[in-house]
Amino acid sequence: MSDRPTLNCPTCQKIIEWSPENRFRPFCSERCKLIDLGEWASEGHKIPGQAVFDDVMSEELEASKTQH
Repeated sequence: MSDRPTLNCPTCQKIIEWSPENRFRPFCSERCKLIDLGEWASEGHKIPGQAVFDDVMSEELEASKTQH
């Protein structure tokens, strides 16, 4: 048994060893890593809180840039 810590893959919950050999850590594979990335991209995962800007393309954003 290894002294390295183990954890569950955030996507599939498979138990993996935290080691330099696992280049996808904390995921078990590239597939699980890409699934998680897709969840963030589609806003399946969100960090709660207020958005700094309501609309990135808003005229208000452009106006604030010129004032600085």
